[in-house]
Amino acid sequence: MQLYNTLSAEERAVLIDDAGKQRLTLSFYAYAQISDPTTFRNELFLAWNPLEVLGRIYVAKEGINAQLSLPADNFYLFKDTIEKYDFMKGIRLNVAVEQDDFSFLKLTIKVRDKIVADGLVDETFDVTNIGTHLKAQQFNAMLDDPNTVVVDMRNHYESEIGHFTKAIKPDVDTFRESLPIIEEQLSAHKEDKNLLMYCTGGIRCEKASAYFKHKGFANVYQLEGGIIEYTRQVKAEGLESKFIGKNFVFDHRLGERITDDVVAKCHQCGTPCDVHTNCENEGCHLLFIQCDACAVAMEGCCSVECQEVIHLPEDEQKKLRSGIKNGNMIFKKGKSDKLLFKANLAAASANSTIVERPKRIKKETKIARSFVGDVMHYFVKAGIGQFEILENDLAIGDKIQIIGSTTGEQTVIVEELFVDKISTDRAKVGDIVTMKLPFRIRLSDKLYKL
Repeated sequence: MQLYNTLSAEERAVLIDDAGKQRLTLSFYAYAQISDPTTFRNELFLAWNPLEVLGRIYVAKEGINAQLSLPADNFYLFKDTIEKYDFMKGIRLNVAVEQDDFSFLKLTIKVRDKIVADGLVDETFDVTNIGTHLKAQQFNAMLDDPNTVVVDMRNHYESEIGHFTKAIKPDVDTFRESLPIIEEQLSAHKEDKNLLMYCTGGIRCEKASAYFKHKGFANVYQLEGGIIEYTRQVKAEGLESKFIGKNFVFDHRLGERITDDVVAKCHQCGTPCDVHTNCENEGCHLLFIQCDACAVAMEGCCSVECQEVIHLPEDEQKKLRSGIKNGNMIFKKGKSDKLLFKANLAAASANSTIVERPKRIKKETKIARSFVGDVMHYFVKAGIGQFEILENDLAIGDKIQIIGSTTGEQTVIVEELFVDKISTDRAKVGDIVTMKLPFRIRLSDKLYKL
């Protein structure tokens, strides 16, 4: 009986590519009383593995929290597997704003003490006694009420790239840190203010709303389905989006574009930017915001020190990593003295100086390239790639590069170009273009012009 993955992420990516099936990325959660989480976990794995479900799922005695992807063809079979449990019948499934066949490459289902770590030890706390759910239109209306306080229940690195207007954004690394901070900050308004909360998909707000009701807050509300469901309703109903920027997501994409607003800045030079990345040095792996220019100059690293490390032979890099208890320095989110703009922001402001872009340390010349667009589809049998042009025009004769974790860096000259199946010499921003390619590409790949 197989209860764990047997394929590597790389092997799984090849299988997804070969299958050529559209996959759906979605998330859901449910608070419930689960007496035997381990048995529940094993039942889910056995049901989902044959359906090619991939993702990161946590189960505990208090419920389930899932982010996953699956072939679109298997959606209703998947629904049947979860609705056999009473507490998941009719459950809302939050479908991602942006789809990517490679959002998850393993099926990982873990048993945890809690599905959302809260640090609470209180037997009287009832996680199911929640606040009032609001749909997008109701949420927008309450945002405009001067008697409302809106709180972002996410962590600092999430709210930094996108948030609701007028929101309080606690500078915290974890959900558990935010609860006492918000309680103390709003303690004088337990009766006279509307406490309005939101998060990515609703799971943290759900627990937070129960917590604040437990602490005596009278008027507690939460955004139903979180930012993901809010965005869907805004588009479907033609509402104004009061969420600006990007929604941080916990798969390899690290963000979904909600509005064109760029509310964050590069952590290395201060240029407006909202693209998260992980430091290329595997012994660091710091999550931070990096613009295209700094990505080239720093080769995807957070610091000169890490940049020097990635040029060492692989065996030397492994020696540096081995035996070192890095603790929170690995996978730390967006806070480090190495990040020049963030570290020097106060000093730069006081002295009215400009933080310069980091200087690259490699002597060889880097290839200059400009971002053009995203891969939308690859027609395997025909060998044709489809792209959405997001920035810069594309023309016959242009030298392009398609880059991705599996694809690598592939370079080709554009010889033919089609927009809406019509041959053209030039494609502009907003066009959906197709071209013949001598290699495979993936939906997570990016298109650049050299």
